[in-house]
Amino acid sequence: MGDLLGVAVLGAGHMGADHIRRLDRVVSGARVAAVADPDAGRAEEAVAGLDAVTVHTEAEAALDAPGVEAVLIASPGPAHQEALLAAFARGLPVLCEKPMVPDTAGALCVLEAEARLGRRLAQIGFMRRYDAEYRRLKALLDDGRLGRPLMLHCVHRNVSSPPDFTSAMLVDSSVSHEIDAARWLLGHELTSVSVLRPRPSSGAPQGLLDPQFVLFETADGALVDVEVFVNCGFGYQVRCEAVCEAGSARIGDDHGMLVTARGAAGAEVPQDYLVRFADAYDREVQTWVDATRRGRVTGPSVWDGYAASAVAEAGVRSLGSGARVAVELAARPGLYAAGR
Repeated sequence: MGDLLGVAVLGAGHMGADHIRRLDRVVSGARVAAVADPDAGRAEEAVAGLDAVTVHTEAEAALDAPGVEAVLIASPGPAHQEALLAAFARGLPVLCEKPMVPDTAGALCVLEAEARLGRRLAQIGFMRRYDAEYRRLKALLDDGRLGRPLMLHCVHRNVSSPPDFTSAMLVDSSVSHEIDAARWLLGHELTSVSVLRPRPSSGAPQGLLDPQFVLFETADGALVDVEVFVNCGFGYQVRCEAVCEAGSARIGDDHGMLVTARGAAGAEVPQDYLVRFADAYDREVQTWVDATRRGRVTGPSVWDGYAASAVAEAGVRSLGSGARVAVELAARPGLYAAGR
């Protein structure tokens, strides 16, 4: 196993267990060396059948386990800051699931800590940048054939929300993917956010403001709107349409099998983000492993994680007030300058 990158996976829930499976069965060049989860039984279940894996209930114990050379953080968002700082202190490269840190103050703390190191150690898990359709749309916008982008129309729907899901989490958890995708696709920061609240769906849990309509403005004057609906009941859907000066392009329509029977045709709708974005997750983790083994860090940076948290925090304030809220960002450290 000496030739394989030893990875500590923090978190053995839905996302963490899938990453453990991915590192063991899909990704080349890496192995699961340690797993940490407060629920030891859940961690043991996630690594059943894997050899030479140590199981821990504390994150730092997993980071210090024999053979650990890198870290994949898939624990709940509030635990990310402490885990990132612990990895930085040990010089361990990290792939951290979004949100990097849910609150802006904590995200800024992580940003400043990595900037003090003078080198990047963390990649943030905005996996849509690795999705084939999003990559095609990015290439199309970058080559300029459609002219300047004027608007992005986005849809983000889930079958149902977890029991502890809050109205704010529609913005700072669900829409955080659209926040990063918009910044990446358009190449500009988001400068303001407005959250509108239609009447809640009867399918939403009592008290949950679902759906929501989120409107972003960008530094160069483009607009981005997002319909987020986490209790739609019928499937997981993510779509994005770029409207430009000389044309438009839309992605996200064709992701299920078309079944024709008994005089009717119907398309399957994915029921889970791990189904819709399976290839993107595989490509993301493989790219991270390959770069880490070469001593490099690529992909979405801690700056991207911080910016997403700052925009989401402004969105949560807009949700509460009903007003347009400006996004305030700290000065961007030179470590995260374009091309670095």
